[in-house]
Amino acid sequence: MTDLGELGLSSYEEKVYRTLLVTGAATATDVSDASGVPKGRIYDVLNSLKSRQLVHTQAVDPTRYVAEQPSTVVDRLLAERTAELQQEWARYRDVANSVRSNLLPTLPADGSIWLGTLGSEEMQTALEEHTRTATHSVHATVGPPYESAPWKPLKQEVNAFFDGAQPDVSVSLLVSEQVLETVPETLFDVPEEHAAEVRIRVLPEIPVSFDVIDQTITTIDIPHPQMSADRIGVVAVNDSNVVDEFERQFQELWDEGVPLPE
Repeated sequence: MTDLGELGLSSYEEKVYRTLLVTGAATATDVSDASGVPKGRIYDVLNSLKSRQLVHTQAVDPTRYVAEQPSTVVDRLLAERTAELQQEWARYRDVANSVRSNLLPTLPADGSIWLGTLGSEEMQTALEEHTRTATHSVHATVGPPYESAPWKPLKQEVNAFFDGAQPDVSVSLLVSEQVLETVPETLFDVPEEHAAEVRIRVLPEIPVSFDVIDQTITTIDIPHPQMSADRIGVVAVNDSNVVDEFERQFQELWDEGVPLPE
């Protein structure tokens, strides 16, 4: 395909236009003879070029056709192609939106699942190792299933949580009022050697328990399908979009929380 063909001229249109550049003003018959475009097609081709403002006519008898300046023709052809491509882009965008709406909203996030009931040895070990990965911050909410559970499993997991915390890590805990009502007041008393800073705030209600480590990984408790006082496990996610969303949610909840009375 020629360059003019790339810009949208048919082979006949290109032949006629190039012929007119050489001949100057010419009748349709002259253009047909000089270009080799059949007489049965010459008027269709000339009229097409005229409608696109690539040639113009002189008011004489017989009508003569004149080619527009090449720079003008190239600009007009480029404008046509640009408009066509914009229309194609809009069409493909609509198709993509339609396809997207019929598929899953996002791909599954990178992560893993730790199976383990509340206070179990495997969950204590997993929780301690998880907290140990923190290098500067741990943000955590404490709500269900701890609200309905005996305080002993909660104590075991709180101990495992802080056993894993490094001395230079800052820990921020959001605890629901219902949790505080069902556990000893000393449950969240934390020795100074466990973390550089431990802040605790209270909210009337926390819908789900989760944590965010160093703003790079989050874990979310999976409620047990049959027992409100237990969990079936914890899902750990390191997809940055998911982690950022949970960190944002934590900060909003934190702003609403009230500091735990000393």
